[in-house]
Formats: sequence, C-alpha cells, structure tokens
Amino acid sequence: MSAPDLLFAVRNNYYLGAYQHAISEASDLESLDESDKLERDIFVYRSYIELGSYELVINEISSSSPQALQAIKLLAQYQGDKMPKEEVLATLGDWLADPSVKHNATVLLVAGVVYTNEGNYVEALKALHGADTLENMAVSVLNYLRIDRVDQAEKTVKAMSAIDDDSTVTQLATAWVNVFLGGSKVQDASYIYQELGDKFNWTVRLLNGAATCNMAMERWEEAESQLLEAFEKDAKSADTLANLATVSLHLGKPASRYVNQLKSVAPTHVAIQRSEAAEESFARAAASFSVAA
Repeated sequence: MSAPDLLFAVRNNYYLGAYQHAISEASDLESLDESDKLERDIFVYRSYIELGSYELVINEISSSSPQALQAIKLLAQYQGDKMPKEEVLATLGDWLADPSVKHNATVLLVAGVVYTNEGNYVEALKALHGADTLENMAVSVLNYLRIDRVDQAEKTVKAMSAIDDDSTVTQLATAWVNVFLGGSKVQDASYIYQELGDKFNWTVRLLNGAATCNMAMERWEEAESQLLEAFEKDAKSADTLANLATVSLHLGKPASRYVNQLKSVAPTHVAIQRSEAAEESFARAAASFSVAA
C-alpha cells in the first residue's frame, strides 16, 4: 500500500488556480519530511507570486535556501519587475549551463515559464527537454501549441496520461490540445473543464477554460455568463478581461471598459499587443491611402 500523498490538496489547488486555498491547505500540514517540506514551500511561494505578493517571496527566501527556492525567488523578481529582465535571463542561462540543474525540476520549470512569457518558445522547450514531471511536461505542451506543433503536444499529453491520466495537470493539458484541434474535440475539452469544476471548485482558471470552449463553439451567451462569474471572483484577471472584451464584441456590446481595465492590469497581455499591432497597421494603411489620394 502506497503512502498517502500529503501534498495533493496543496498541489491540486495550485493547478486549479485556487491559490489562497493552496496556502491554507499547506498551513495545516504537519510531520513532513525534508523533501515534502521543500515541495510545500515551493507551492506556497508560487501561490503568493500568483496573488501578487512578490515582496513576501523575495524577502523570505534567503541566499542560503535550496536552489529550487532560489529559482522561485527569481520568478518573483521577474514577474514583479523587481530585477532587470536581462539579469533574470542571464541568471537562468548560468544555471542551465550547469549539468546538475538537469535534475532540478523546479529550476527547469522556472526557466520554461520565463522563456514562455518572453515568447521564446524554442528556448523554453530546450530547458524542459527530458523533464519527467507532469507540470514541466504540461508547459512543454503549451509551448508546442504556441509553435503549431500539435503533433508533439499530443505526444507529450499521451506520455503524461501514461504517468497519471487522472491528474488535474494532465486533464488541463488534454483540454488545451483539444481546443487547439477544434471541431468535436472542443466539446471534449468542455467536458474536462466541467468535470474539474464540479469535482473540485469552479476557479477563475476553470471558468476561463470553459468559456474559451464556448467561444470556440460560438456559444457567446454561455461564455459571457461564465466570464462574468470569473470577473466576480477576480476583477483583475487579465485572461477574464481579455475574453470578456472578445465576447462583448461578438455580442455587439461595448468592450472598451474591459480593454481599458486590461491595459491597466496587464499592459503586455497578448490581446493588448495584438490590438495595438492592428491599430498601427490600420494607421499605416490609412496614411498610405491619404498620400496616394
């Protein structure tokens, strides 16, 4: 009989996007061995990062902490704009050059997350190559989809399923691939989000995932309902605001409020970048027309 997974609730709540719940669950854990204590701390600090408590993470992780926690501190410095981006990337480069880091899943994960955020999907995949943890594999799936290598994404999801088909991370990665594939697969993805929400907790992450499925199936009213529920839970969620703007446009409703809020909370969000690029292209085209006329 295998030992109980004492960290399941902490880990699972984090994956679902229930960060405060993850922190609360961790505070109730006792009699952990050193390995479990480290993993607990990793998920607690990552949860604080997702909640925007960057200074807390930076201040509590010291220079004598294990390298895994040093990586989490670097992630806090990166996401909280507490360190120049060039310095963050240089630090990651130095770490990845050390052969021993290949056995540190947390360092590889942080590298993958940072490179993904920077749009450097190839470097993210290099950092995560050979990673055997479900979360690292899931980040690889995300990057394969970003570069339109759905074949590799499906292959990775298959490998994840062989490890643990019921894991929340595996289920989420499966949903991402299904949405990307489109067609009837979108409905399969919708069922995954529905099952996870009903089984655990309808978080902002799951509501956005379910809404994305409905958007892909052009069920705009259903998507709006789910997104408004997500908005009530967290009015500063960038993905919620971006999706609400999209849904509003399709429903013929004003979207400017959501766009302005998105610019305020996440000025570098991909939706804002695409919008600004489109505006610039239109301006150039209009200028060219004016000159030609």
